[in-house]
Amino acid sequence: MKILALDSSGLVASVAVLEDENLTAEYTIQYKKTHSQTLLPMLDEISRMIELDLSTLDAIAVAAGPGSFTGLRIGCATAKGLGQALNKPLIGIPTVDAMAYNLYGCTKLICPLMDARRNQAYTGLYTFVRKEGAYQLQVVKEQCAVPLEEILQKINEQGKEVIFLGDGVPVFRKQIEELMQGEYSFAPASCNRQRAAALGTLAFSYLQQGKIEKAEDHKPDYLRMSQAERERKEKRSLSGDKN
Repeated sequence: MKILALDSSGLVASVAVLEDENLTAEYTIQYKKTHSQTLLPMLDEISRMIELDLSTLDAIAVAAGPGSFTGLRIGCATAKGLGQALNKPLIGIPTVDAMAYNLYGCTKLICPLMDARRNQAYTGLYTFVRKEGAYQLQVVKEQCAVPLEEILQKINEQGKEVIFLGDGVPVFRKQIEELMQGEYSFAPASCNRQRAAALGTLAFSYLQQGKIEKAEDHKPDYLRMSQAERERKEKRSLSGDKN
């Protein structure tokens, strides 16, 4: 089975091709360019380097959210366009789940943190449990958009050592150091951001379970309203318009 994986949910743009248990190619970049400038050229470069025939793909995996509204739209549009053109199914992977998968086999708590602005984080809690000779991702708390204090309180209640990762770490590091009561650490640069390879690996289990969708049906999961939607709602509230 061959999967193309795309992640543009955060600061990182990442593209990977996986075939069965092999990572054939991965291109990940976090620099000053926008995802609209990088994602398709990255895919083109990978396709050229590994002589990829896109028609041989079995599915296209994409970070389904939460994350940057613009980044998710770019990833969604790219995946949907490819899926419809190639007649291939899509596999939408929760962004925070895929980030946790970077730390495969870790039996400590895993807490991905993405800066969601407005003093909130996109986050969740995970760990890995060993079953039938392999580690499986276990969701302790599903991905959510909450104030940092809320997720740290949940971690303190668990009483387990935790590893933090994600672009929210530098943003919230001071608060983490002030509020954490137990043992904690921060993931190193090799695995502390979104990676399409991790997303694609998790997508294989989705594919085996039949958790796929038609390209035209895929929609990002933003978890909360965009700034424009919030402003419209506030204006309607002030004007007394309930529609």
